[in-house]
Amino acid sequence: MTGIYLLSLVFVGISMLVSMRLRSKFGQYSKVQLPSGYSGKEIADMMLQAHGIYDVKVQSVEGELTDHYNPLNKTVNLSPDVYHGRSVAAAAVAAHECGHAVQHATAYQWLTMRSRLVPIVQFSSGIVQWVLLAGVLLVGAFPQLLLAGIALFALTTLFAVITLPVEFDASRRATVWLEKAGITGGSYLAGAKDALHWAAMTYVVAAVASVATLVQYVFIFLGNSSSSDD
Repeated sequence: MTGIYLLSLVFVGISMLVSMRLRSKFGQYSKVQLPSGYSGKEIADMMLQAHGIYDVKVQSVEGELTDHYNPLNKTVNLSPDVYHGRSVAAAAVAAHECGHAVQHATAYQWLTMRSRLVPIVQFSSGIVQWVLLAGVLLVGAFPQLLLAGIALFALTTLFAVITLPVEFDASRRATVWLEKAGITGGSYLAGAKDALHWAAMTYVVAAVASVATLVQYVFIFLGNSSSSDD
């Protein structure tokens, strides 16, 4: 159990560093204004229309780095800095979220898989830590409880892993369209790619941390099984 706590601390530290780097990058590219002068909202509308998507609404939401696409009500939600911003960072984020809208419209398989897991993960994430804790404490008497916790945690891990191709593909769609539409090019495009790279790294760290933690719990279960056999 100590090993799991140490592992969690290590990944919390890594996650904080990546998050700090992400904010630094977005701060840097938020100061680089686009030659076109388009706002994030205008860029989002343009990208959606370019892909024949007219039933998705682009709206502003409160917060910082709260940008997301909601497939349930078909909305591209942009933070104020992105919605009103006319920078490389604003263009990158707006186009990335529209990339998810394009995935949804084209039934991108990885997004479809992730969407199907959402209700299951919402349920499991609310109880998994308690089940795992009880399973570790009672592993000698009720190993099945830990196994149940591992199964629940495996679902959240699967969700984190499936999220990776979804995020990377959305960024690819974003940068391809930004260049094709002539909104970013040269150093501006490089900046957009750099900003999206660090955004994607937050998901990579989360996925790796989840896989590593899952493996730790599996070892605890297998170790108890070996002890029981002896």
